[in-house]
Amino acid sequence: MGFLNVSKLTLTAVRFYLHPLSASRSWLSTKASWMGGRNLLLMGLPGAGKTTVGRIVAQRLGLPVIDVDDDVLEATWKMPVSEKLAAVGGERFLEEEGQALCNLTASGCVVSLTGSNPLHSAAMQHVKESGLVVYLDADIEDIMQRLSRMKVNRIVGQKVGVPMRDNLQYRKQFYERWLDVRVFCGRGDTVEDVAEKVLKAVARYQTHASETYVSTRNAEPSNQKTHFSDVVIEGLATDGGLYVPEHGFPEIAASEWLRLADMSYPERAVVLLEKCVHPSDVSPSDLRKMIFKAYGSNFASEVVAPVKHLVHQQYVQELFHGPTASFKDLALQLMPQLFAYCLPPMCNYLILVATSGDTGSAVLSGFSRLGAADRRRTGVLVFFPEEGVSEIQKLQMTSYSEGNARAVGVLSDFDFCQRAMKRMFGESGLSGHLAVEYGTVLSTANSINWARLLPQVVYHSSAYLDLCKDGVVTFGDPVDVCIPTGNFGNAMSAVYAKKMGIPIRKVICASNHNRIVSDFINTGEYDLRGRLLTPSRSPAIDILKSSNLERFIYHLSDGDGRLVRELFARLDTKQHFRLPDPLLGRMQEEVMAGWCSEDECLAAIQSVHRRTGYVMDTHTAVAKAVADRLQDGSCPVVLCSTAHYGKFAPAVLKALQIPDIPEDPVEQLKKLRSAASGPEAHRDMMTCMKESSRRRHTVCQAEYGVLVEVVEGMIRESFLKVL
Repeated sequence: MGFLNVSKLTLTAVRFYLHPLSASRSWLSTKASWMGGRNLLLMGLPGAGKTTVGRIVAQRLGLPVIDVDDDVLEATWKMPVSEKLAAVGGERFLEEEGQALCNLTASGCVVSLTGSNPLHSAAMQHVKESGLVVYLDADIEDIMQRLSRMKVNRIVGQKVGVPMRDNLQYRKQFYERWLDVRVFCGRGDTVEDVAEKVLKAVARYQTHASETYVSTRNAEPSNQKTHFSDVVIEGLATDGGLYVPEHGFPEIAASEWLRLADMSYPERAVVLLEKCVHPSDVSPSDLRKMIFKAYGSNFASEVVAPVKHLVHQQYVQELFHGPTASFKDLALQLMPQLFAYCLPPMCNYLILVATSGDTGSAVLSGFSRLGAADRRRTGVLVFFPEEGVSEIQKLQMTSYSEGNARAVGVLSDFDFCQRAMKRMFGESGLSGHLAVEYGTVLSTANSINWARLLPQVVYHSSAYLDLCKDGVVTFGDPVDVCIPTGNFGNAMSAVYAKKMGIPIRKVICASNHNRIVSDFINTGEYDLRGRLLTPSRSPAIDILKSSNLERFIYHLSDGDGRLVRELFARLDTKQHFRLPDPLLGRMQEEVMAGWCSEDECLAAIQSVHRRTGYVMDTHTAVAKAVADRLQDGSCPVVLCSTAHYGKFAPAVLKALQIPDIPEDPVEQLKKLRSAASGPEAHRDMMTCMKESSRRRHTVCQAEYGVLVEVVEGMIRESFLKVL
């Protein structure tokens, strides 16, 4: 923290005093064109390395460097900082330190703040207006070691009897308030490592235009730039394809994963999603607020998505502790907040959802938690197959019947609902009519929407980190993931987690007797000719046209949008396509697939319960049966438990050979609760069933025109007509 004297500064900056009696001063860089003359402000805990990192970064950028301790505080007070602290005490010190920082004027400099600057709101507001605040988010264990080597045993503001570690943890909330960019430091990172990360983070911040999204069917380069905030609102690309990041996913270093292993689920989500969402689209502080709201008391488990040992090398990740008891809550408690944040002014939005059961209630729940102003501008309309969901799923969806939200049954299957919804998005005449006549734009919350898929990457990453934390694996050891698969969104998010650095060996896709995905992965042929959807006891994966396979084929083909367009055009017209042989080989290196019968599904539930007392739902049982057959046991396998067993109570009661199954869903849940030693009964689902009566709901014919009439009717009822 050496004093930067006038002679060292004259070549790169001019220092002058604004008033002879004040300590107010200004540093003006001759390289003011860098970031438009804004400062780069380094913020972090004491011992985070701000001073040394600041010098390295300033040297690399050819900018002046200001160390607030040496160049502002000691120059102002004419004494060492330690003497000032001893003379005035901690509380007075913080105030005088803040006043000194308020007098600082600088332009185009690298400024290393003190560890206590962020505790003074006025001072931070002043310096934040002058530049970009970069938070050096260092590992507390590393900081404790550095402070010990420096023989520092107390920091500013630390009260007697409060351990250093607790004080450091307390301070983090202030840094989270002020940051523009986070530099997440891995465990054991050197100051050189951190400086390099700062330079990359600043470069990313400056190049928002390059962090764009393209359609999976994008055959030609386009001058149009589509950013995260655009794809959240649009949902489906205008050419019918799905949005993907143009330049792929960020890769995360092992040292950062190791640090994430000790963090909570929301903290992991903050770090991972910040790396995937540009701060110009959603600011880090706002994203953090959304995440902590999404994964809070609305989840029955504090761990959010706990991983539990099942048998042998098999582990189950419980993804059903959210308010609607399915894995969809992990995305849909966050996605509506992102949607509302990115909403442009002066428009109403109707969210269309096609569901095979779980998505519907999860979307309705997520959007119901928005603020009143956002709810007035946003409607949600869910289409579900009237005879293709469980009774409890139907009661959950139809319990939302007030305001701008409702669920409508369709006398067909999920594929018809999804096909009709996609057609509405593709008809420019319809979308133009709704926009002009009602000031309303259509969007979607299905997994075709990128903001629905992205949060799912977090729980696949979190499962592996939990295995590391529990000592089951050492980071770098492989694991397999087995996922009950219908629309391929859950499986695709596991592939993306692997791209970010989670060492997933194989993604195992598990199908029921509607085995379109399994057949495709094993043969390379996607063949809908003569294939009929047969209802099953695992209805959430009763799907024949798997939307997210577009993203997977785009990934396998290294972004060949022309190929994707041709394949899915052939599927629409010929009901069939075949993957080129080289891509089939690549696909089978990443994923494997199998299916099980209805009897095998029920047998898996019975077997696990007899052996452990644990009760699985029917979809988890499909994953268990397929994993038993395909996974070789040479590494752990995580079964994605996508729903609470209570959602499919009649099938589970049958599997457990419990006689006299009652018709009342509440009584079914009570019977299951008495039979299961785990997991516990789902609190919110039981409450919903008790409060729900046999509400009447709209059921419509399987005709596209009828669904369009339902959409327009809801818009008329929900939003004021534009005159």
